[in-house]
Amino acid sequence: MLLPRIGAALAGAAARRPWRVVVLALALALLSALAVGSRFSMNTDTDALFPADLPWRLTEERIAEAFPQRERIIAVVVDGETGDAADRAAAALTEALARREDLFLAIERPDALPFFRRNGLLFLETEEVRQTTERIIAAQPLLGTLAADPSLRGLATALGLILQGIERGEAKLSDLAAPLSALTPAAEAAASGRTAPPDWSALFTGRTPDPQALRRFVLVRPRLDFSALSPGATAADAIREAASRLGIPGTRFRMTGEIPMADEEFASVAEGAVRNTLLSLALVALLLWLALRSWRLILPVLATLLLGLLATAAFGALAIGPFNPLSIAFAVLFIGLGVDFGIQYAVRLREQRHEAGGLAPALTAAGATAGPGILLAALAIAGGFLAFLPTDYRGVSELGAIAGVGMLVAAFLSLTLLPALLRLLAPPGEPGEIGWAALAPLERALAHRRVVALLAALALAAAATLPVLSFDFNPLNLRDPQSEAVATFRDLMHSAETTPNTLNVLAPSLEAARPIAARLEALPEVARVMTLASFVPEDQPAKLALIQDAADLLGPTLAPPEVQPLPDDAATAAALRGLATGLAKAAQGNGPAAADARLFATALDRLAAGPPEGRARLATALLPGLTATLAQLAEVLQAGPVTLEGIPPELRRGWVAADGQARIEAWPRDLSDDNAALRRFAAAVEAVAPGASGMAISIQASSATIREAFLQAGAIGLAWTCLLLLVILRSLRLALLALAPLVLAGLVTLAICAVFGPALNLANIIALPLLFGIGVAFDIYYVVAWQAGERTLLPTALTRAVLFSALTTGAAFGTLALSSHPGTASMGVLLAISLITVLATVLLALPALLHNFAK
Repeated sequence: MLLPRIGAALAGAAARRPWRVVVLALALALLSALAVGSRFSMNTDTDALFPADLPWRLTEERIAEAFPQRERIIAVVVDGETGDAADRAAAALTEALARREDLFLAIERPDALPFFRRNGLLFLETEEVRQTTERIIAAQPLLGTLAADPSLRGLATALGLILQGIERGEAKLSDLAAPLSALTPAAEAAASGRTAPPDWSALFTGRTPDPQALRRFVLVRPRLDFSALSPGATAADAIREAASRLGIPGTRFRMTGEIPMADEEFASVAEGAVRNTLLSLALVALLLWLALRSWRLILPVLATLLLGLLATAAFGALAIGPFNPLSIAFAVLFIGLGVDFGIQYAVRLREQRHEAGGLAPALTAAGATAGPGILLAALAIAGGFLAFLPTDYRGVSELGAIAGVGMLVAAFLSLTLLPALLRLLAPPGEPGEIGWAALAPLERALAHRRVVALLAALALAAAATLPVLSFDFNPLNLRDPQSEAVATFRDLMHSAETTPNTLNVLAPSLEAARPIAARLEALPEVARVMTLASFVPEDQPAKLALIQDAADLLGPTLAPPEVQPLPDDAATAAALRGLATGLAKAAQGNGPAAADARLFATALDRLAAGPPEGRARLATALLPGLTATLAQLAEVLQAGPVTLEGIPPELRRGWVAADGQARIEAWPRDLSDDNAALRRFAAAVEAVAPGASGMAISIQASSATIREAFLQAGAIGLAWTCLLLLVILRSLRLALLALAPLVLAGLVTLAICAVFGPALNLANIIALPLLFGIGVAFDIYYVVAWQAGERTLLPTALTRAVLFSALTTGAAFGTLALSSHPGTASMGVLLAISLITVLATVLLALPALLHNFAK
């Protein structure tokens, strides 16, 4: 045969001129290192993983071009104990970030536009507006005093006036229930050395705030560095630093969005990469020792592997360009698969040393026996990887190109550099046989026909589970749920007001958007639909009449002609002491108001008698929110008619593009984190508006592109392997027998996933072509040996090589299962499962098939 002669010629030539080969290898290493050092770069832009001309990408791009301010946003979520605290924290953060033009392209607060501050009441139901304005009017006496003296003295004076009315019988202590309930915790906290601001807005309006009312958003467009592992890390660090310096009590800052989630994901993968690499290298070294038993064999294998890795990296840098987040995985693939060729040659050398004795003839003989399998396996695996080149999943197509060439490099070096190094290091001879004679009875048992029947039954049973096999297309499930960005994203998902799972549709104009929005709103899967016209409130005349009545009564109250100067500390202490005395007198009975009054009086007495710091803490807790709330009340009572033409430009540009195109946004009714719900929502919206775009559509479209890429590449790779086997083996029967264990291993692997998990996902699906590559290599070794005349397979040195090669590959890949990153961990688990099934079918099924059908 041709392949044994090629293997013997390569190994023999290298063994005869070892120094020349080593010098050439050193030159290759130097050139590769220079290429990697000068040309290596990363492109972590996940959009670049898919061609821009895919239909769903074109739709995304059209919306991005119309509304670029919505793209690549870091959403900073600001939660406060009160709405005012959240407002002040968001405003302060915005001001701090605006000074960093070197890091940020734009910073917006969509919930803080003057339009919403002035017209907020118009977006409530009419009855809510009535109740709110009545509550504000009822607070007029308190508001008037506080507006004229917005200090602790003014607060004490206002409450003291009400207490005088209670003493005269003109009011009841229960009338103060709400202020007492709100202010008592603040006073107790200040007396105890803490700061606990009350919610002044809820106090004056009577509206109980929901969690969304205590949340604000700062939308940041960072300058991204896609050559870095985490493109937005510098911007995120600046945001965290600015937030930590604000020191506003009772607030929490979190970041989310595609940029922070991707950055956290890359950081999580990188964090475990060093640990996993060291662990896998240690395991590989241990397994190489068990397989080869000599450092003079192990060191050449490792040196060959490292040179191949460096040369492959140089090829990728020079021929492909910047590595993407997927193509960088070529290193793991090369180590896991490339080491197999070295083990095959080294184990066969040990066998030939025992039989032939001398090192030089053994090196050539090892090339003749191991070479055909190595070359054929390399061609098959490389073809499987290169089959990804014509697919639309650019991330894996680039990985396939690099890994495919890497397999050819690994095979060539294993038959040239490895023999040369072995000739120079001269490993000792082998006194005993390398194979495992104890496996001979197992192979005789496998030769029975009933084993084939059992294998057929296993294949049918595994195939029966395929209808329940699931594919998790949601990339969110591949990320660490405990990370800040992902946890915040999921938090927002479960609110109808903040869910990111919305869909957008472009209409030629706002007028054309109206009927589309109406049809979308009629869908049961859609909770609400918004266009620019949604910002024109309904029932304005009735609401404006109620607001005007309140403004007529409260206008002079909220805008006093003169505001008193702030009191000094002595005056403040005296005012608090006087209020404490009044509260103690009024706190008769056992009701909630009386209990709060006694607690409030006690805390005020402590503050009045204590150091100035306590009173300062109380002022810090009460006065900023009071001042902001008074200003907000004054502004909201100035609301006027809202028309479509009167909507301000800063709000309009988020809904109507410069060329007149209008954006329609649809919210899902089902807020559960359920893939089926996302599918239904996306399908319903696309049925009405085929040009819709958004996360619910893009994650399904991208996953479909990925699935199609793997199916297409799988078909091409299978066809290439079949053709290769037919050409080399010149036997259709042997080619089919070589492929049959792979089919069985694939069915069993998928059956395990269907019944026990893990579900297939966008990360672990890469295990399937690896299963094919590993399985093809192992099958080929045995089929080539069978064709060469070996009729006893399991007891030979080949089984030692296959077993330790599988274990070594498993060690390289298996450490991925220990990753804290869910996607990487699921990949490791599925790789381990597939490796076990491949090894089992090769060692058990293939001998049975060969003995029964290849005689």
